[in-house]
Amino acid sequence: MTTKTKGRLDNNVGNTPLRHFPDDYIPEESGRWFILSEGPDVGKKLFLYDFIVEKEDVPEGQPIPTIVFVHGNPESSYTYSQTRDELVKHATQTMRVIAMDHIGFGLSDQASFEMVDMHHAANLRQLIEFLDLNNVTLVVHDWGGAIGIGAFIDQAERVANLVLMNTTVFPIPLQGLNYTTFPFKYLGWNSFGYRTPWQLWKHVAPLVMYSGVGQLNFFKRIGDYFLRAILGRLTEGERMYRDMFSTRINALSSKRNVKQTKVWGHGYYYHDANLGLQDNRSFYKNIQKKISLYWGSEGQNITVRAFFGEWDPTARSDVQDQWLEALPQLQGHISTFSDAGHFVEEHKFEEIAQGILDVIKTA
Repeated sequence: MTTKTKGRLDNNVGNTPLRHFPDDYIPEESGRWFILSEGPDVGKKLFLYDFIVEKEDVPEGQPIPTIVFVHGNPESSYTYSQTRDELVKHATQTMRVIAMDHIGFGLSDQASFEMVDMHHAANLRQLIEFLDLNNVTLVVHDWGGAIGIGAFIDQAERVANLVLMNTTVFPIPLQGLNYTTFPFKYLGWNSFGYRTPWQLWKHVAPLVMYSGVGQLNFFKRIGDYFLRAILGRLTEGERMYRDMFSTRINALSSKRNVKQTKVWGHGYYYHDANLGLQDNRSFYKNIQKKISLYWGSEGQNITVRAFFGEWDPTARSDVQDQWLEALPQLQGHISTFSDAGHFVEEHKFEEIAQGILDVIKTA
C-alpha cells in the first residue's frame, strides 16, 4: 500500500479547550498533532499518540502489528488508556499503538460545525494514508465503529483484525430497546441531545461514562456526581471530559451525534448552520455493502472479536446477529458482561486487552 495523503505533523497544541488533563493521557514522548490538509476541517489539528512497544524483532519486510484505537461520543482517546496500559504491560511481541482524538474532542482542535461519523471518518482516513498504516488491528467503540470502519473500508487490505465494543454499523431496530427508550422509557438517550442546553452538556460525558449498570445506579451516579462537582472533588478524568465540552461548538457537535442515535445505522440527514444539508446515508450504505465482501469469511476473513456490556441497545441479540451475518468468523468470539453497560472499555479493559493480544497472535 503506497497511497499517501498530504498533511504534516506538528508538536504544538491547537485551540482545544482543555488546559489540564490526566497524567496518563499521553504515553511519554508520543503525542503530536496531525494538520488536516483537505475537507471542511482543513488546517485543523488532530491530536494523536503513536508509539512502539519493543519486544522481539519483527521479520524483515513484515509490517509491525499496529493497533488503532478509534473512540466515539462523548469520549476521547482517554477512554482507552486502561486498555492501552494493559497491552503494554502484557505484550510479548513488538507492536505499534495509535489513538487519536477526533476534531471537537480531547486535545484536538475545536469543531467549527456539527460533526457526525462521516466527517470524522474522512479526517481519520487522511491520517491513515499519511502514516501509511498496514497490518492494523482496528479497535472501535460506540460511533468509533462507523468512524473507524468507514475510514478503512475502501482500503480494507490495511486491516488484519477487528475488535468491536458496544458499536454497530447496521440499522438498530426501531422497535424494542433502542436509544429512544434507553436508559429510560420516556427519557431516552436520543432525547438528551434535544433537551439538554449546550451550557449543561459538559456535565453529560463525565456523568454517563462512569455510571454503573441499571437505572437505580444511574440515579445514584447523578446525585454523587453533582455533589462532588459542587464541592470541587471531581476526578481528573471527570474534569477533563467536563472541560472538553465547555465551548458551545464542541457541545453542539457532540449533541448532534446523540440526536442521531434514534436512527443509528439507518443513515440520516440534517441541516448544519455552516455547511448546509449533511447526508450520511451513502456513507452507511458503502460500509454495509462492503464489510462482508471485504472482511467476511469469503473475503479477507480477518480475525474478529467483540465485547458487549449488556445494559445497552447495541448489545441486543439481533444487533449481535447483524455482526455475525456480516462477519461469520465472529461466531464463538463474542464476550458479554452483565455487570457492564455501554462504556464497556471503562470496566472490562483487562479482558479487552487480552482479546486484542489474542487476535494479534492469531493473525
